[in-house]
Amino acid sequence: MVRDKNLQIRIFKNRLLYIVVCVFSALTAIPLLAILGEVLVRGWKQLSWTFLTEATPNAFEAMMAMSAGDPMPGGIANGIVGTFVMLLVAAVIAIPVGIFCGICLSEFKGNWFATVVSYITDLLQGTPSIIIGIIVYIWVVVPMKGYSGFAGSVALFIMMLPLIIRSTEETMNILPETLKEAGLALGGSYWRVMLQVMVPSAFGSIFTGILLAISRVIGETAPLMFTALGGAAISWNISRPMSAVPLMIWEFFNDPNLQSLIWGASLFLLTFVLCLNLLAKRIQKKWKV
Repeated sequence: MVRDKNLQIRIFKNRLLYIVVCVFSALTAIPLLAILGEVLVRGWKQLSWTFLTEATPNAFEAMMAMSAGDPMPGGIANGIVGTFVMLLVAAVIAIPVGIFCGICLSEFKGNWFATVVSYITDLLQGTPSIIIGIIVYIWVVVPMKGYSGFAGSVALFIMMLPLIIRSTEETMNILPETLKEAGLALGGSYWRVMLQVMVPSAFGSIFTGILLAISRVIGETAPLMFTALGGAAISWNISRPMSAVPLMIWEFFNDPNLQSLIWGASLFLLTFVLCLNLLAKRIQKKWKV
């Protein structure tokens, strides 16, 4: 009798906990679904080939289109080009640096220098993006005597670096030690074993960390306001001011004539980040360490 009563109590607690978890999960999902729904409803009509391939209209063109009741001319091509160029330059620098630094932190855990670098990495990961923008403004924009896409790339590089370092370090830590021992036993040099055996074995998790780092910084606005500044024309010159999609959303918000373009640009950015995250999940599942 007592045993049946205890069993019923345990079943009740289990069901209650299940209901509580479901309720809190639903509460967590509601804001996300509300944001996605609002952006999708308002922005899907703006997405078109023209919207993705033409530069942003100036205020006069937008005002004339609004007064005539015509669709808004132009699009966000200058922001798309600037975003991809700055991300590419930042990734080219951050990926090798982050991977090598993550390997060193994993291999030399007890070393004092590795400990200092680890603390700095944690500090850098928690630094507000606007502070990074100000620092890069002092380090890059002022010496170069002008805003540029390169300065924006430096800011994004600094923000991507700790994420890649941590993902690489954690992945290398969970690899079986026998992999390295087998490579060394076969006569391979230490760094050859690391680069040709250990890193390829951890490829899935490292690449997932890289994709997540890119998706983390692609929506940053504050550091680009101090570095890349923005531009109305499509530009491939990284030594000149460049636009970016999140930077354009801020500019659209401050211009009453262009505010209708906010939703299309936001939907493009959210869709791109969603695709990156889905790709990262798929790669992590396929090449799970």
